[in-house]
This record gives sequence, C-alpha cells and structure tokens, in this order.
Amino acid sequence: MMQSLYTASTGMLGMQTQIDTTANNIANVNTIGFKKSRAEFADLMYHVMEYAGTSTSDATKSPTGIEVGLGVRPTAINKIFSEGSLKQTDNQLDIAITGGGFFKLELPDGTEVYSKNGAFKIDANGTVVNSDGYTLSPAVVIPPDATNITIGTDGTVSVVQAGQTQATQIGQITTTSFINPAGLHSMGDNLYLETDSSGQPIEGTPGLNGLGTLRQGFVELSNVELVVELTDLITGQRAYDSNSKVITTSDEMLQTVNSLKR
Repeated sequence: MMQSLYTASTGMLGMQTQIDTTANNIANVNTIGFKKSRAEFADLMYHVMEYAGTSTSDATKSPTGIEVGLGVRPTAINKIFSEGSLKQTDNQLDIAITGGGFFKLELPDGTEVYSKNGAFKIDANGTVVNSDGYTLSPAVVIPPDATNITIGTDGTVSVVQAGQTQATQIGQITTTSFINPAGLHSMGDNLYLETDSSGQPIEGTPGLNGLGTLRQGFVELSNVELVVELTDLITGQRAYDSNSKVITTSDEMLQTVNSLKR
C-alpha cells in the first residue's frame, strides 16, 4: 500500500483540527473576555532509507541521506492571552483589566476559578457575582442603600449611601496572574482552572507587581481578529483540499498498477 495515502490522511486530520480551532475563535468574536486559540503542528517520524553520512565509496559519503516523512500531528492548541479592545459601557459593575491578570471567582463547591470577563452583577444579597452567580473573590457586598459605586484602578471599592455625601470603602478587588497562563484549563463559560502547567496563582493589588489596573465602566472584548481568522480558515481549507487531492492521486496510481494484469 502506498504510504502517501496514510500521510495525506494525517494532513486532512490536522487541517480539520485547525479549522475547528478557527471556527471556535470566530464563534466567540463577540464573547466578552474571550481569548483566541492557535493550533500548532509538528511533523511525524521519518522512514529512513539511507542515513546522511553513509559511505558511497571508499572516499565519499552521502551528504544528505534519504528520509521520507510520514505526515503531521497536532502538538498543541495554544491559548493567546493578548489584550482585547476595551468597550465603554458606563455600567458601574463592568470592570476591565488593562494589562495582565485575572479576576478570581469561587464556585458553589468552593473551587477557585479565574476569568477575564468583568461584566459583574449583584445578587439578592448584594454580593458581586458574575452572570452565572459565581462569587467574586474576595467577596464584595454592596449595601442595599448604595446610590453610587466607585471602583478605583487599584481595586478599591467605595460607595455613597443614601443620606451621605462622603464615599465609604467597603471592599478590595484583587487580580491574579500566572507564570504560564497558556497552561490554564479552559472550563468554558469564560472560566479557567489552575493546573500544574500554569504554575501557582499570584494574587495581588491591581497595578502592582506586573498586575494590570482596573477600569470601571468598561469590558474587555474578545482578542479575535476576524481578518486573521478568515485567512487561517481559507489556508486550512486549501491545505485540506490539497491533501484530499493527494489521496485521489494515490488511488489513481494504485488503480493503474492493478490494471497492469488486464
């Protein structure tokens, strides 16, 4: 059987992975805080017919050798954490991080997760939560009579309560960074989970130790660039077509060989 059939099939599978990754990026172009992914590949092992440096005579050696590649394989789908554009919303509980860092949230079972989505809400108890009701950590509770909420660039949360003219500090929002954010586990719902590859979370005050500052009344948009994604989509489709053409050509060659007896 011709090896090209199997080699081309690995190419088709690889391009399918790229197209699937690109499709997910495009689908989330308007998802707040979404970070795009990039499929990465490596060539497979080689069938060595002759090693480089093999003697071809008493005085000469082969300068290159003969090695036939056996295809391609996906090695990683890398999350790109470049900063997205900021969109002004004028919502007092919309917060964007300018620079590095994540918001820390707590799931109902106590698990700590991390997010770039700063579109927060208030639940029935006045606690600041995300759209799924997961609590911002450390917890911030807004008094029921608060008439104005101010969030400083350093995460300081202050409110003006009914009948008062001076703001009162009620909480502190921290942000968290990782040595290798690409190693975080994507859970969906704009949430990430710490892994051994991401390193330990480094929590601190926004604006210090490399952590980004906060911008109240803004949200961070997806960092997906449609022009780039559509170009990758076309490239992946053409590569997929080319690999399918290799399979068709190999099949025609085998058909020619099989017809030699006739």
